[in-house]
Formats: sequence, structure tokens, C-alpha cells
Amino acid sequence: MSFLTFSGITKRFPGALALQDVSFGIERGSCHALIGENGAGKSTLGRILAGVHQADAGEILLEGQPIRPLSPLAARQLGIAMVHQELAFCPNLSVAENLCLGDLPQGAAGWVNRAELRRRAEAMLATIGLRLEVDRPVGSLSIGQEQLLQIAAAVGTGARIIIMDEPTSSLSGGETRELFRLIRELKERGITLVYVSHRLEELFALCDRITVLRDGRHVATEAVAATTPSRVVQQMIGRELLVQTPRHLALTPGPELLRVENLSSPGQFSGVNFSLRAGEIVGLAGLVGAGRSEVAQALLGLDRRATGRVLAKERDIPLGSIDAALAAGVGLVPEDRKRQGLVLSLNCRENTSLASLPRLSRAGWLRRGEERVMARREADRLRVKAPSLETTVASLSGGNQQKIALAKWLARDCDILIVDEPTRGIDVGAKAEIYRLLDELAGAGKAILVISSELPELIGLCRRILVMREGRLAGELPRADFSEAALLRLMAGVEAA
Repeated sequence: MSFLTFSGITKRFPGALALQDVSFGIERGSCHALIGENGAGKSTLGRILAGVHQADAGEILLEGQPIRPLSPLAARQLGIAMVHQELAFCPNLSVAENLCLGDLPQGAAGWVNRAELRRRAEAMLATIGLRLEVDRPVGSLSIGQEQLLQIAAAVGTGARIIIMDEPTSSLSGGETRELFRLIRELKERGITLVYVSHRLEELFALCDRITVLRDGRHVATEAVAATTPSRVVQQMIGRELLVQTPRHLALTPGPELLRVENLSSPGQFSGVNFSLRAGEIVGLAGLVGAGRSEVAQALLGLDRRATGRVLAKERDIPLGSIDAALAAGVGLVPEDRKRQGLVLSLNCRENTSLASLPRLSRAGWLRRGEERVMARREADRLRVKAPSLETTVASLSGGNQQKIALAKWLARDCDILIVDEPTRGIDVGAKAEIYRLLDELAGAGKAILVISSELPELIGLCRRILVMREGRLAGELPRADFSEAALLRLMAGVEAA
């Protein structure tokens, strides 16, 4: 009998069947992968186990005994904790206060016992060997440190089962290696890990078994040693995924649409020069903190301290003016879709039209019919999986949220499109769809700048790649010279042997 068993789990949301009759088992002390396309039900299943959602049918067995965690606190009492993809700490509170928020130690007259608070927090950090100043505000930590802090909170409260939802989606290479080391250590201690991720290379490096979900149904559970990445992809999407050379590469680039001259911003980046031509996709690579996203924001007029010169179709764009950038045909799909790319409380239709409201309005009134037609066209174009256009974006999967963030700028028909980490947290099927779409846009004469931390993504998609290091452009590689080694050398400032 498995240590943890899902039996016939079914979950419905308004307008959608998220899980249907899902059954499989997980062994004690293993790292068990949960994979599937966006909307397949992976995160929903993890949240049911963690007490965030309740199943409509079926049962969960822990060591042969049925359990029904009705809240995250009830799950914690059963030894189950979740490390969320979207970090959920209070940034203005200290490390110690966040770690003990659900059980603050009381002192005299009902006041918090600060000494005990620090002692507990330090003990929880020690369980995973994490060294942090417990009085430090969580808002001052890196994303990687916050991710490890979530794990410390889980292990420190005695969790036997930890669900990790896309734990490396926002981590640097060094932070990812530290997380992998910790996961292997937790397995050795007998802790069971449920690992939700789209990154197949991670799953095959870390996990013992893989469960594939598709459209809310269980497709397969197999040992990692008994399957292959291509087999898993086919199980996820129900078809073979063909990788094709982008068609825009066979076309001759058109006229220059964007020229950047000596673009600088104090403390962010300096002396940045490049150009984009119609019909080409150009990559922008660099380590975390190199200044890539900051350059993108300056091009859209979000940095009022930026200096230099930006020309769109040979016309100057006043720096620091969003209206001027939009009028020149510049669009930006930002890295952080939830904070910068979407309004989560609005529905799909409203989010899609946000960048096009002036075109859809007459005498200050929004033309709803045109808005619905436009939103439906872009949703179909991107194959958005949502019950309807009136579904709130907050209820969509991460991949479908990313598609809506992209649809907003496609609806505006920008000539110059900047996409920052376009496939972060997205499954392989959705990635292929976005690559196809970017290729089509380039083929239609758009100029596209793609910022990505995934070097294979840039190598497969781009005509040339610019590399930033410490706020400056370190070099440019034409497609004939593409290789991960060459890119990494430029990113790290290492000379070739």
C-alpha cells in the first residue's frame, strides 16, 4: 500500500471540471512529479491535499487512513504543507514574525514574547541549514531566499509531506542548485515531496516517479527510469510535439523599426545600443540583475530617469513617456504577469482590452460589442482555456494568465513588441503555441525583442542574441555562432579558452 493515495478525486469549479476521477499512489520518502499542461489540474490537486480546496468526490488516504483536510491549518496538523509558486509572505513583517504568524508565542499580559519568537524562528531555519537574520524584513529577501523560507516553515513545523508548486520558476541558477541540494537532503530524512513543474529536465534529475494529468484526468504514473521526456510530452498533450525551425528566419529582415542609442539609467544600466528590424526576433540574455527587464521598462517609458535616445521608425520617442511609446507602436509583456501584466480581479475580456481602450471608445463610452469580438478573436488565436470571456483572470491557470497578458498587446497590434520571460511557468504545449505565434508575428513584419533566462529558448527562436552583463551590453551573437557555452561566457565575462 502506498504512503499517500488519491482515490477517485473529482473537483468542479463554476463552468469547469478541474479534476475527474483521479487515482494514483505516492511512496514514502520519494520525490513524486506531477506534470501536465496548464489547466490539467496539477495545482488544484496539490491544493486539495494542502487543504486550500476540498474535493467534490473521492478520498485521500494517508498510511491507509482516510483524511480530509478542510483548511491549510488542518493539513499542517496532519503533517502536510505547501510551498506555493506565488510567494505569500507579509513583506513588511520580519522573518521571525512570518515563520510564527500562525502561532505567535505569548508573553506577559498577552504581548508577543519576542525572545521566544526569535528562538523558534532560528530553530526552524536550522532545520534546513538556512542562515538568515530573523529580524530582517521579508521584503528585503531575494525570491530564492523567500522560497527556502517557505520550505523552512514547512519542515520546521514537522511536515511529512511537502507540495512544491513550480518552485524554480523565479530562481537563478545558483538558487536552483541550492534548492535541489535541499530536496535531496529532505528525501534522505524520509520526507515525501510532491513536485509540480513544467521543466522536464528537473523532473528527470530529481524525481523517482512521474504522474501525468491531461484535462483533469489521470493519464499515467511511471517510474522515471522507465520513461523518457518525449514520452511524457506525448502523454501530456495527447500528440507528438514537433519542433520546427522558425519560418521568419528564411525571410530577409525589413527596415529598422527601433533604434536605441546610449540608453542609460542611474544604478540600472548604461550605454545600451542596439536596433530591431521588421521581421526579426532578437533575444536579450543575461544573468539575474544584469538589467534586461529595466531596459525593457525604459523603452515603454516607465523609467523617468532614463537618458539617451530611442527612435521608432526614425522618429524620436520622448523618454519617460508611456503615451509616447504606445503611440509609436511599442508594447511590453512584463516579466511579472500578476503584478504588472494583468488586473486579476477583472475578467478575460476586460484584461484583453486594457491596452486598446482608446480605440474601443467613442465619446468616452466603451463599445462593448467590439470589445467582445476583439477579446474572442485573441482568445481563439492563443487557444486560451477558460470557461468564458467573463471568467476572472485570477481563477485561470498560470499559463492561461500568460496568454491573456500577451493577448492584451496582440489586440493593440504593436509594431514593436517586447516580451519578458514569455514562457515562465508554462507547459511545453503552451510554449510551442507561443513560439509559433511569435514566429508568425515576425513573419508579418513585427520587430520582437525576447528577454529570457532559458538559453535553449533564445537559441531556438532568435535571429541574433544580445547579451547584457552588469548593466551593459557585453556582446551580440549572430545565429551562426549560437551555443550555450558562448552565451554563458558573455553573460559571466569569461574569455574562451
